[in-house]
Amino acid sequence: MPSPDPISRFDKELLRAVLTLASKSEVDHLLFVSDYPLPAEELRSKSLKRKLIYAVTSTPLVADLVEEGFRAVHIPPYEYSRMEKLKVALVAAGNFLHDGDMVLCLTGHKRSIDTLVRIKVGAEEDDAVPLESLRLPPEFDPQVVEAVISLALAVGQEGFEGHPVGSIFVMGDSIAVLEKSKQLTINPFQGLSEAERNILDPRIHEAVKNFSVLDGAFVIREDGVVLAAGRYLQSAGEETRIPLGLGARHAAAAITTATTKAVAVVVSQTSGSVRIFRGGEIIFEVHQSHRRI
Repeated sequence: MPSPDPISRFDKELLRAVLTLASKSEVDHLLFVSDYPLPAEELRSKSLKRKLIYAVTSTPLVADLVEEGFRAVHIPPYEYSRMEKLKVALVAAGNFLHDGDMVLCLTGHKRSIDTLVRIKVGAEEDDAVPLESLRLPPEFDPQVVEAVISLALAVGQEGFEGHPVGSIFVMGDSIAVLEKSKQLTINPFQGLSEAERNILDPRIHEAVKNFSVLDGAFVIREDGVVLAAGRYLQSAGEETRIPLGLGARHAAAAITTATTKAVAVVVSQTSGSVRIFRGGEIIFEVHQSHRRI
């Protein structure tokens, strides 16, 4: 675990005030987005410990926290604004959240706490949407959705060999998506067994990031099997409702999801932002504050 840095008196008082709020019956979860776990002396209440969800950037730390009896999820170690960081954490914690739950989200910089947000899961006015509130059909594996979003964030953050790239990941209703698209290049996943091309296999992640430089979209089955890369999606001819300034890649995602039951995750080449489309509309987006390219 990270070495403990000194906590200021103000931060201690602020933390205790937040924990007091989190202990109230109206609050269902406390989502703590930090690589610095809370002091053990602050978690004497069993009910508070049950409400706590850690979102951390270290996979070994996730394992340590789970072994200690906490709920913990991994988020990519990229530089976001505070609100974007909370959005990513809410998606990662989606398996623990349900419509109507009240969540206190707490984050800051290192051990300093400076941001507290109250979220009611599923509320239409919420800008941060966990997986539960995306209302995906039951055939979608939440782990697959999380893996694809994580990969999209990595592509947007890192690019390829120092150059920014954009990409589209289309999940679900794969037969219809393949029928409505065409292959632009040789499909690099053709001929591989399904076990060798599942997005849940960490070994596939680097391959997908490398192939993100190809024009066209990835087509991914609901269970995570990558069916194709380099598919050309229709980007004109249908009326779409996307914000001004978004180009052909976003239009293609809007049209594809409007005419199929698929969900599309789009990486903007210009900004590295990640947007999720369903039913022809944007239902979730994350804007990265800094790109590692």
